[in-house]
Amino acid sequence: MGKIAAEFSEFVLFSEEEARALDARVMMRESRGKQVPYVTCLVRDKEVQLKPEERTRQLWLARLIDKLGYAPSRIAIEYPITFGRDSSKRADIVVFDADRPTVPYIIVEVKQAKYKDGKEQLRSYAHATGAPLAVWSDGILAEVWHRKNPNYFMPIHELPRADQTIEQVVDQPWTIQTLIDLEDERVKEGKFARSLRDLIEDMEDEVLANAGVDVFEEVFKLIFTKLFDEMSSHRRGAALRFRNQNTAAQLKLAIQNLFDDAKRKWPGVFLEDERIRLSPDHLQVCVGSLEEWKLFNSNLDVIDDAFEYLVSKSSKGEKGQYFTPRWVIDMCVKMMNPKEGETVIDTACGSAGFTVHSMFHVWRQIMRAMGREESHLFTMESKPPRCVEYVRDNVFAIDFDEKSVRVSRCLNLIAGDGETNVLHLNTLDWTKWDETVKQDDWQDTYGDGWRRLRKLRQNPRQVDYRSFGFDVLMANPPFAGDIKQSDMLSPYDLAHKRDGKLERAVARDLLFIERNLDFLKPGGRMAVVLPQGRFNNSSDQRLREFIMERCRILAVVGLHPNTFKPHTGTKTSVLFVQKWNDNPSAGPLCKKVADYDIFFATQQVESVDNSGRKVYRKSQDGTFMRDTHGHFVVAHDLFNHDGLTEDGVAEAFEEFARKESLSFFRGAPSTKAA
Repeated sequence: MGKIAAEFSEFVLFSEEEARALDARVMMRESRGKQVPYVTCLVRDKEVQLKPEERTRQLWLARLIDKLGYAPSRIAIEYPITFGRDSSKRADIVVFDADRPTVPYIIVEVKQAKYKDGKEQLRSYAHATGAPLAVWSDGILAEVWHRKNPNYFMPIHELPRADQTIEQVVDQPWTIQTLIDLEDERVKEGKFARSLRDLIEDMEDEVLANAGVDVFEEVFKLIFTKLFDEMSSHRRGAALRFRNQNTAAQLKLAIQNLFDDAKRKWPGVFLEDERIRLSPDHLQVCVGSLEEWKLFNSNLDVIDDAFEYLVSKSSKGEKGQYFTPRWVIDMCVKMMNPKEGETVIDTACGSAGFTVHSMFHVWRQIMRAMGREESHLFTMESKPPRCVEYVRDNVFAIDFDEKSVRVSRCLNLIAGDGETNVLHLNTLDWTKWDETVKQDDWQDTYGDGWRRLRKLRQNPRQVDYRSFGFDVLMANPPFAGDIKQSDMLSPYDLAHKRDGKLERAVARDLLFIERNLDFLKPGGRMAVVLPQGRFNNSSDQRLREFIMERCRILAVVGLHPNTFKPHTGTKTSVLFVQKWNDNPSAGPLCKKVADYDIFFATQQVESVDNSGRKVYRKSQDGTFMRDTHGHFVVAHDLFNHDGLTEDGVAEAFEEFARKESLSFFRGAPSTKAA
């Protein structure tokens, strides 16, 4: 790749081929003793210096002419825009109407890379000229609008070709295949780095901040509604309904009706009478922004980042709790290896990562046992009854943050095909659960799951909720903050000093360790994310003794320091344990011994850069690696990704577990990728 083209990363709007074509046109000229790049403009037919903004313009000119078929004779550069008597403004690129050669049809405003200004200026140019199409681009991203009326610019996914009408692009029916094609097109054009989270941030800046609504609630409603539309449209073989069509008032009615249908299908996430509170005009902009995104995918990454952004803005980050990256979750699930007959719980569930991926793990086992093909697991297809029953009877989650519970409940309902046991409870303050569950509103939403959870108490006749009989627990409890209420501390051994006196304050994550162990049956196993200091601080010696007295330490895996960026740079590790058990009738055997081997590993490969952006794995040919479902593969060394990457920590632990004859791998099929 040449010097100029090399400046275009694979994350930019334009393809490597387009960058190379520009590179081939570059001429170096000496200016003041330096070599300066020039290029012959495709429209002006003269040499111009290739400054950053001009580079973006030349790429757009090539796309308009070569890809979209607009004749150079229809295009003007630095076209004057008149506001009253002022004609000093200039549009970067104007494409004129085919039948009215003096009337602007498309206006393109270009900026240098990562320079975000100019959108309002572009809209004012379209107002002044009556141009129906407008494009803003910095070469990394592009936003395309159809000016439907003076007050509304509708986002559209692409410019029409010279041989197409605007209506052919805007009004054609969309199906799930349309969304897949749009996704593929974004990949071809290098735009996959623009996430749903980025889109929501833009919506918030440009629309939602001034809409007078709760941003979390309204965006959550739209994502919830769009997920339902994708699933129901796919199952019925029908066109998508989540489309930016008709007038703003008609659109508001259509989306509200779709939202009502979604609430009936997946109850308990929103109140029955809840309505979309965005104004018709604001809703029109948001639907136009979201409509081309396919939210269903096999690993939830698309919507996970968006939900984390929404929840962390209002609550999660303040409590020191951050959603666990999916690649860390997958490693934990592979190492804990839950099975069809086993119960699983996450006691600080966030966005349901551990529970949903445990479902996926067990579903693979069920599909193999049934001789059925493993397909997308977070998908629009109906699940076999055996898979649905597993979710209903075996998978549970708890969180004290109401918004996180609703997100988790939403994803569990959808992934579990209508079943969920996600409960809004304070895991640590279990002595007050009876007060919580007596509330009628709480029972209406969570009653079924609560009754199933009660049945899993270690002794069904016990009157409290201290001890349960779960097989597997995986959690990333909040790190920050101390618990100071004496009534909440008193039930915990770790809240008492060695002389029996109650501590004045105890770190929340310490209490979670004790509480989590109480959730497990004898022989039950746990994976928990903890600050690295808990493993080596001298002040935490008593905690380590407490754990070793009750459990076998199976493994400690150090995560990369960037794992939870941009939220925190706290170094973390995952602790894997199994409760001691000498009684085979009480649970899986894990006989207490004084001396045993422990598996240690550290993540070496960076999955997230210093700014908090995912780092993607590349194939040998230099392109970004995609899995069998078309999703980009995050770089890590934690496990083998569907046979595409090298074995990692999880595979090494499986070998260790089989060598040690650990109960949950003894005689079990391999979890390794084929």
